[in-house]
Amino acid sequence: MHKSRPPVPSSASSKADVDAFIAGAARTPAPSVVSTGRGRLIFALDATMSRQPTWDLAVRLQGEMFNATSALGGLDVQLVYFRGVNECRASRFVSGGEGLAAVMRRIAVEGGMTQIGRVLTHAGDEARRGRVNALVYVGDALEERVDPLCAKAGELALLGVKAFMFHEGRDKGAAHGYAEIARITGGAYAAFDTSSPGRLAALLAAAAAYAAGGCAALRLQDAEAGSPAQNLLSQLR
Repeated sequence: MHKSRPPVPSSASSKADVDAFIAGAARTPAPSVVSTGRGRLIFALDATMSRQPTWDLAVRLQGEMFNATSALGGLDVQLVYFRGVNECRASRFVSGGEGLAAVMRRIAVEGGMTQIGRVLTHAGDEARRGRVNALVYVGDALEERVDPLCAKAGELALLGVKAFMFHEGRDKGAAHGYAEIARITGGAYAAFDTSSPGRLAALLAAAAAYAAGGCAALRLQDAEAGSPAQNLLSQLR
């Protein structure tokens, strides 16, 4: 993974700083409604030890992202994951579900703390090199200070990268932090439970549709009240 990192603002960042990030993001155009090429999405997952059941589920469901975008020009997905003491890695961009599944099957979960800050920094680095239409993050915990993460989310907002933060479980601290990251980037937050894999599948498909075709593509999936697509649409800015 690219190692350069932007300076981390002080945790004393004022509300005015956050508001300035959000105002700048509002002036950043969303992905084209009519896709003129392949969307690019960063798919980031927590691969620490508690994540084994969800990692296995994600391997099975990741193909939903490609299926949802086949009629929109397609999707290129990069896997980013962290595990262990200080390991955070990114794959190349792949253009099909089998390719991504093959990468994921070679990765074993390991104990460790969350490294969401490194994920956000990497997403920003990729967006500076080329358009990134969306960041999807799947996790269950947040063990970092929230203020620096919000500052990094603001940088993503200015780069036009919306974060879709998908939260497994009911940890209130993680829920708050994930929702703030999503809000600042103009993206969306949603919770899910591994006992209902269909919800995560629908969330991944909805985020991928947005990455490939913008809000218009996401609206096509909004078939019923309370659907994951409708929930995401209601939050997007």
